[in-house]
Amino acid sequence: MAHVINSVAPGFNLIARIGGWIESTKEAWALNNEFKRTFAELDGLDNRELADIGVRRSDIADIARLHVYGH
Repeated sequence: MAHVINSVAPGFNLIARIGGWIESTKEAWALNNEFKRTFAELDGLDNRELADIGVRRSDIADIARLHVYGH
């Protein structure tokens, strides 16, 4: 029976986890900024412009969320 031992430098996992956290935080901020920008653009339209594109003002947040996050 063969045994495999993986050895990793003691600090590597912590550094990798911190790096991953930083990257996921940056991505979350970028998505949040995109959501705010999309929401502001739609919210800046008047009711007639919204009606022209078939959007109700109450749906703006849902549309922005779908555009940015896909759900």
